[in-house]
Amino acid sequence: MGKLSIADLELTGCTVLMRVDFNVPIRDGSVGNDKRVVAALPTIRHALEAGARVILMSHLGRPNGEAKPEFSLRPVAECLRRHLGREVGFVDDCVGAAVEARVEAMRPGDVLLLENLRFHSGEQKPASEPGFADALARLGDVYVNDAFGTAHRAHASMVAVAKHFEQRAAGFLLVKELEYFDSALSDPARPFVAVLGGAKVGDKISVLQNLVDKVDRLIVGGAMAYTFLRAQGIEVGDSRVEEDKLDIAAGIIAAAQEKSVDLLLPVDHVCGRVFDEATPPEVVHGAAIAPGLMGLDIGPETADVYAQAIAAAGTVIWNGPMGVFEWDAFSAGTMRLARACAESSALTIVGGGDSASAAKKSGLADRFDHISTGGGASLELLEGKTLPGVAVLSDVQ
Repeated sequence: MGKLSIADLELTGCTVLMRVDFNVPIRDGSVGNDKRVVAALPTIRHALEAGARVILMSHLGRPNGEAKPEFSLRPVAECLRRHLGREVGFVDDCVGAAVEARVEAMRPGDVLLLENLRFHSGEQKPASEPGFADALARLGDVYVNDAFGTAHRAHASMVAVAKHFEQRAAGFLLVKELEYFDSALSDPARPFVAVLGGAKVGDKISVLQNLVDKVDRLIVGGAMAYTFLRAQGIEVGDSRVEEDKLDIAAGIIAAAQEKSVDLLLPVDHVCGRVFDEATPPEVVHGAAIAPGLMGLDIGPETADVYAQAIAAAGTVIWNGPMGVFEWDAFSAGTMRLARACAESSALTIVGGGDSASAAKKSGLADRFDHISTGGGASLELLEGKTLPGVAVLSDVQ
């Protein structure tokens, strides 16, 4: 990836200031899902085993620059203690004299978790409060970023803090994320298949425009598919259509034809009369949907076609569900697609967010090659962008 890794650093005796992504659900004072904590463990353990002092910083939720107890990272310290099998210190701020005193008292092998970065408005508005980044930077000798889920944000702890350090490296999780996406986008095993779903074409315009130049097949599902069908003159009943994106959809259809990319759209649907979990599912055969019905999932014939395309692929990137998978009556299309990916011999990458949730719901998550920890960051990589939290890291010399 061309960036310095924590594996390249000599850490003995150093104080490592490490940005992690501990933006986890807190329920009744405990961590509700520890996946992101577990994902950071290899990098933390590496630093500790090298004889470093480790200071961890993260955000949690959206406290909007105020210290709100419900957004405290204190429960994460206990979760991390259980996983590491050693004490994890916690300090109820992330900058200031009290924090600096705790850091000064640390010994090699100690771990200290700082309180929520977003309790300070300077985290999200570094330009208006540069002193916040300065204060954080004073805490460490080297900087390590292992927070892929926030790497698309030019926040203080991701960019401004890093610039204070001569050595600023990627953690193992960040390296892993970047290497998977880079291998898929720059040198994929073919056929290269992208599966895009979700609610809005508007959310995926740049992804669609970037991938149509790279893939062999482009599979579209979810509510965004109805905008594509309407752009082809196909009636879609009461399904969600972004009228202001019809020209964009038509342009992507034309680009796919020009580049000989096989664009797959739904040929049947599972519909409902209203957008409600209790609405009875009705299978509509054919691409057109009659008035009074709205598409809420791809149909069984579409799921078969999509599954066959995935089975023949060399590389699959999946971002976005095929329907309202949270509702069991409209989850079959997404679950079939997840099963097809899990059973495929292709390199399979899931782009975080709802797709990761769908993979987990399928019970097959451990059979994917990579499930990203960052929905927004993975989307920007698929758009062809360079992430601010990556760009600032030191280049390999």
